[in-house]
Amino acid sequence: MAEPLALGRRPGVIPGFGMTLGFTLAYLSLIVLIPLAGLVVRAASLGWADFMAIALDPRTLAALRLSFGVSAIAALVNAVFGLVVAWVLVRYDFPGKRIIDAVVDLPFALPTAVAGIALTALYAPNGWIGQYAAMFGVKIAYTPIGIFIALVFIGIPFIVRTVEPVLADLDREIEEMAATLGARRWTTVRRVVLPTLVPALLTGFALAFARAVGEYGSVIFIAGNIPYVSEIAPLLIVIRLTEFNYAAATGVATIMLIISFILLFAINLIQAWSRRRLG
Repeated sequence: MAEPLALGRRPGVIPGFGMTLGFTLAYLSLIVLIPLAGLVVRAASLGWADFMAIALDPRTLAALRLSFGVSAIAALVNAVFGLVVAWVLVRYDFPGKRIIDAVVDLPFALPTAVAGIALTALYAPNGWIGQYAAMFGVKIAYTPIGIFIALVFIGIPFIVRTVEPVLADLDREIEEMAATLGARRWTTVRRVVLPTLVPALLTGFALAFARAVGEYGSVIFIAGNIPYVSEIAPLLIVIRLTEFNYAAATGVATIMLIISFILLFAINLIQAWSRRRLG
């Protein structure tokens, strides 16, 4: 006679939960937790006074403000236009759809340095697009505007590929039912479609934001790297390392880690709340 199952324990189709969980924890610890813990321990050895001096340095504050501010704005813009792109790819059939679908993934496959050089060639004052912007007194490259364009470029696939499968699984009969009950198109989108896509949009926003904050290769070419103007935090870390100022590099990296963790944790809380609210 088979032994009764332990209270609260459900049998799985594939055995080995304990082994796979142990492997997961060990793998994440070796790849993620231990390096981050080493960074925090190294920063803790600086002492509170030295750490705060690095954190409150005007150049550090300017770089952090630029990195996180422009990354958040770029992720928000991508959330809007990425939703539109995903909607077009899922809901409509048209010539060249496969080509557009492949173009969305280009920022994934393209080396970041190549992307940075290409964007700089386009938006520099003598570039194909930058020369026309300069006629109106607008400078794109070597300014925060150029950084914003680069971060939008590398972040769009995260929104599209996160929202696309959720939108594809959304039953059109629900939209048709809303229209039958007298709901207008915008009301149907606002009350039926968007609430279902909110968790996926938040996930895509978090991924695009996290990628943008740590982006380096595609930004340094178009940014110009001017201190207090267009110098991003990852570049400041590299500069401190080239100066053999490991304490300052560790301090800036730790500050970025703390801010990123707080923001991503808050986004995950909002995402969990939206899922519970929407059932």
